[in-house]
Amino acid sequence: MSELEAWMGLALEEAALAPATGDVPVGAVVVDRAGRVVGRGRNEREAVQDPTAHAELLALRQAAAATGSWRLDGATLVVTLEPCAMCAGAIVLARVSRVVLGAWDPKAGATGSTRDIVRDARLNHWVEVVGGVRGGEAAGLLTNFFAERR
Repeated sequence: MSELEAWMGLALEEAALAPATGDVPVGAVVVDRAGRVVGRGRNEREAVQDPTAHAELLALRQAAAATGSWRLDGATLVVTLEPCAMCAGAIVLARVSRVVLGAWDPKAGATGSTRDIVRDARLNHWVEVVGGVRGGEAAGLLTNFFAERR
């Protein structure tokens, strides 16, 4: 198993915890340039009634607190679902170097699907995107979650 697949496994573990609070199963981890996990998050919008409580934002906040800096240069954000526009903006502002995603989001994805905020040439920072890492597993969590609610 590759390093990216192992990190995605950690994000998938986070995602699997989200449905316990009624949240969509999306999980994320932030890994620093040395390969240490410095932030974890899962969707908590329902749990805390906060529209910004997306897995990516929670993981970025925890990483910033752990490193003592909002600048996450050299960090990799690993997330089970392609980030939305809000999260993509935060990724750029945090100076994350790379996003590794599991499932693409053709409805709301903002790192290559419906738009590509993280690689917009008009911005002052660009992010490498690696997609489809353990994508079947990530998509399966989402499919099962929504199938149970219909």
